[in-house]
Amino acid sequence: MTSAPFDTSLPLTFLGPEGTFTESALLQVPGAAGMARIPSTNAAAALAKVRSGEAFAAMLPIENSIEGGVPATLDAISNGVELRILHEVVVPVSFVLLAPDGVSLADITAVGTHPHAWAQTRDWFGAHLPDASYVPANSTAAAAHALVAGTDAFQAAVSAPLVAEQTGLNILAAGIEDNLGAVTRFVLVGQPGTLPEPTGADKTTLAIPLPEDHPGALMAILEQFASRGVNLSRIESRPTGQFLGHYTFSVDVDGHIRDARVADALRGLHRVSPGIRFLGSYPRADRQPPQIRSYNADAAFDEAATWVDTLL
Repeated sequence: MTSAPFDTSLPLTFLGPEGTFTESALLQVPGAAGMARIPSTNAAAALAKVRSGEAFAAMLPIENSIEGGVPATLDAISNGVELRILHEVVVPVSFVLLAPDGVSLADITAVGTHPHAWAQTRDWFGAHLPDASYVPANSTAAAAHALVAGTDAFQAAVSAPLVAEQTGLNILAAGIEDNLGAVTRFVLVGQPGTLPEPTGADKTTLAIPLPEDHPGALMAILEQFASRGVNLSRIESRPTGQFLGHYTFSVDVDGHIRDARVADALRGLHRVSPGIRFLGSYPRADRQPPQIRSYNADAAFDEAATWVDTLL
C-alpha cells in the first residue's frame, strides 16, 4: 500500500477509545503513525468529524468474516454528505478476556464488549462461563476502559490484546475467539478528491437504492454487473428508514471505476437507479487481481466503441 496523501494539518480519527482493533488498522496505513489521532465514540461521530473538516479521514470497521457487514458503518457512509473510501485494511482478530485485579473467572456474572466480539466468542463462553450475561459496549476497548473506571455493569471485558498493555488489566484467558483465522476489514474514509490510481487489484464500493419494489427490480441491478463481467464480492441490503420494504444495497465489486467494465456498469446502474452513490475505488488489501474474460477487458470495450463509431 502506498502512502496516503494526508493533510498533516488535520488529525485522523478512528472508532475509539485507544487500543481498539480500529486503531491498530489505522496504524497499518503508511504515514498514519506520524499523524495526530483522535478517537470517536461511534461511526457517525467519526464521519461527522471528516465532513466538518475537523479530521482528514476516519478509519472504521466495515465487514467481518464471521458477522458480515457492520451496519453502523454502512449506514453512516451511505447517508449524508458524500465521502470516499481511500484505503482498506484487513486485520486478524483475536480476543482476550480482561478483568481488574482480584477478579477470577468464578467471579464473572456479566461481560462487556462490542456486539461483533460477543458473536465471535459465544462458544467459548458457552463452554467456560455459560451463566455470564452480555452487556453491549461501543467497542471492545470501551468495555475495558469502563472496567478501569470502575463500572458495576460487568466484571470482565472481551477486548484486543493491545488494551491489556494500555490499561494494565489482567488477562484471564487469551485466544477465546471461536473461529481461528477470523478477520475484520476496515476502511479509511475521507472527503471526495483525487481517486487512487488503478493498481489492477482494486475494489469499488457503491450504495444503490432500490427505486421501486417490483418483480425483477433487484435483477435489473444485478444484470448491470453480470453482463459486463463485474464480480460482486459483497452485497447487503440496508433499510432506508423511509418505509417498510424500502432498501439500499451496499455493494463491493472487483475493479476500479477507471476500468471500462466497471465504468460501463455504473452507467447502466445510473439508468436503473439514479440515486446510486459512488463511495470510492481503492486498492484491495489482499492485492488479488480479478479474473477477467477477454471480452470484458478494456481493449474489448474500446474495440466495440470503435466498431459502433464506424457504423455511424
